[in-house]
Amino acid sequence: MAAVDWIILALYALSTIGLGWYFGRKQEDTSEYFVGSGAMNPLLIGVSLFATLLSTISYLAIPGEIAGKGPGIMWNYLTYPFVFLVIGFVILPVYMRQRVTSAYELLEDKLGLSIRLLGGAMFLALRLFWMSLLIYMTSKAIATMIGVGDQHIPWIVLVTGIFAITYTSLGGMRAVVITDTLQTLLLYGGALLVIGTITWKMGGFGWFPTEWKSNVWDEQPFFSFDPSTRITVLGSMISMFLWMVCTSAGDQVSIQRYMSTKDAKTARRAIGMQLSVGLVVGVTLGFVGFALLGYFDANQDLLPAEGSLKDQADQLFPHFIAFHLPPVVTGLVVSGLFAAAMSSVDSGVNSITAVVMTDYLDRFGKKPKTEARHLRFARCLAVTIGAIVICLSTIVGKVEGNFFEVTNKVVNLLTVPISLLFFFALFVPFANAKGVWIATICSVTVAILVAFSGDIWGMDPETGFAPVSFQLIAPAALVVGVVVGLIACRIFAPSSRSES
Repeated sequence: MAAVDWIILALYALSTIGLGWYFGRKQEDTSEYFVGSGAMNPLLIGVSLFATLLSTISYLAIPGEIAGKGPGIMWNYLTYPFVFLVIGFVILPVYMRQRVTSAYELLEDKLGLSIRLLGGAMFLALRLFWMSLLIYMTSKAIATMIGVGDQHIPWIVLVTGIFAITYTSLGGMRAVVITDTLQTLLLYGGALLVIGTITWKMGGFGWFPTEWKSNVWDEQPFFSFDPSTRITVLGSMISMFLWMVCTSAGDQVSIQRYMSTKDAKTARRAIGMQLSVGLVVGVTLGFVGFALLGYFDANQDLLPAEGSLKDQADQLFPHFIAFHLPPVVTGLVVSGLFAAAMSSVDSGVNSITAVVMTDYLDRFGKKPKTEARHLRFARCLAVTIGAIVICLSTIVGKVEGNFFEVTNKVVNLLTVPISLLFFFALFVPFANAKGVWIATICSVTVAILVAFSGDIWGMDPETGFAPVSFQLIAPAALVVGVVVGLIACRIFAPSSRSES
């Protein structure tokens, strides 16, 4: 990176701190800190939802997956209209009738304190490891882009984390939402700049594939009865649909943003904006993958290292940014990737802080006596959580698989089990704590067995694939959780009613 690129990156990072300070001046209570007093612009909330849930995954995983494995995941976006209908007209009307700071407050009235604490604990585990993995992956990519070795990754993690934690702890939800919007613009602009540069270097759109790249891409059928088939079109669509719906139904990161809007109608507009931005950015990043594949397939001597293009697919994007973009453009794209990491950390830290404060400290009478102390404690807690994430990032980098596979393993491991708690609490009249506990244990167990089937039973020596594809994590966890839960709730219904 040239000096001007470092200046651009530094200006962006410092501007986020300034935004956090600006919004922090106006805060007087935790309602403003956590949900922006429940009256934020739904379009900004929608962009923030996209930036929080998909930015780092999209920015790193989609181009590498499409370049090295194939374009099967592009069919995911056909599920978005169905996602909007389910979230907007089934989930949101139920949730928005009950204004809460923590989503898990909704669980206690129906299923008792133990399920509320279970939901909060599962969310904390999911988001802590999710943020740690994503900040690690991003820092690894940034290390490539600025031309340093893996030994510098911990320092990049530290710097990224410090900036994200600082503006989040200062500015709360409003700072998070505004900076997420800026980060999305940088992220999308960076993708366009890469496509434009490759098009210019190749003298046109010759990089666009007109046939299946069998020398690089895996076979990706529409459907397969073989559970080890890594990617199928139908499996990809089902997995994306379930992840989007279950995240919206049970994840504090999503529900906290719904509560930041005025009512179900405005929250629905936020969902529409989230999906629209996700579609545009996702398709653009898919074209980044095509462009990278075409460029490096035509220029094999420019690959990051010795070996096949397929094996280096995840490194193509950061390598191209580091060595094939002109100054200024490099600074903007690196800022986009830096922004993607921070958008994951800032939102996660704010939501985790809300859960810890509401579901554990406030619930058990540990709330500070004055609102000013309550707000101050929330900010200190945000800093502590951010420090934990930075420490965990040194561990989660050991999960094997390409960027796309690793992120799917992490985000799907507890997403469905958490959403099942809300399904039983809000939509099953005879649900009870014992039955839901049993369903959750079974659902989590199945998710772990599927996600790490290769580590448990060994990889296929011929294909190199796990015995069960990571795409089956969410469907398997959902089916087992629902079936076991309905049966268990019926069995324990009398005793659970007497307990309550």
